[in-house]
Amino acid sequence: MLSRWQREMRRAVRSAGELCRRLELPAELVHAAAERDFPVFAPLGFIARMQTGDPDDPLLRQVLPRPNESLDQPGFVHDPLSEFGTQMRPGLLQKYARRALIVTTGVCAVHCRYCFRRHFPYHQAPRSPAAWQPALAAVADDPTIDEVILSGGDPLTLTDALLARLARQIDAIRHVRRLRLHTRLPIVIPQRVNKQLLAWLKPLRAAPIVVVHANHPAEIDASVRRALARLVDAGIPVLNQAVLLRGVNDRADVLAELCRRLVDLRVMPYYLHQLDRVAGAAHFEVPIEEGVRLVDALRRQLPGYAVPRYVQEVPGEAGKVVLR
Repeated sequence: MLSRWQREMRRAVRSAGELCRRLELPAELVHAAAERDFPVFAPLGFIARMQTGDPDDPLLRQVLPRPNESLDQPGFVHDPLSEFGTQMRPGLLQKYARRALIVTTGVCAVHCRYCFRRHFPYHQAPRSPAAWQPALAAVADDPTIDEVILSGGDPLTLTDALLARLARQIDAIRHVRRLRLHTRLPIVIPQRVNKQLLAWLKPLRAAPIVVVHANHPAEIDASVRRALARLVDAGIPVLNQAVLLRGVNDRADVLAELCRRLVDLRVMPYYLHQLDRVAGAAHFEVPIEEGVRLVDALRRQLPGYAVPRYVQEVPGEAGKVVLR
């Protein structure tokens, strides 16, 4: 029997034409070439937060293929973070000291058009517990690794039975002190934060940390508030990372409202990312100088703890480069 969140995954819209029909938008907005390159996937609950009839709705802009995605733009490449060459083992990346990232799956609960891994070779990543063993062995053999990040795709698209098994294996590696999950599901399919998830996440020895991804205050409705509260009430730290996106959140008032909603929910605004220059996403880019001005405006409006760090990931650097 499927869980509620699995039913939501099955019911998600998988075509730009259907997305436009539901939002009463003209079919001319559909761009077939961009959709062939990166298919549409948008849960119905996320679509319900969009404004009917508005082609510039900030949530719609994140998921609807646009014509300029098919244009070649200098500096925008398939592997903007040089991840393809950082795999220690299949599905295991190590870009920074003391941290290792496991690509658990290529499946996401929403296809964000600006995703830096939209061209990632997921077919090469492990897809079963047996296939994860070389990655786990590499982590176990390196006592300097004290934090493991589960990423993807989205790790919470996996079943709780599978995730619990993986988490317990990581938890058994004594030098791993923290287990971080990077996920968009509590935002786009909040039903995913259920009893089964908390049942394996709470008892872990390694401190669990959940990093969610919301870019705009309209993404946070009542169901999302309840999901985030379940995590925080369970004693699990929850952080948010957003991406600075042209036409979505490139206004100080929008970012400030997002940060206020997050801290009201006891979720810490963690990072505001400069766009990773992935092929197909050039139309989302905001110049760094503009981003700096936006963060300065946030500092004038918000308490310090509510202002995210404005960062950029630069291949080869020892960590995120702080822009503001």
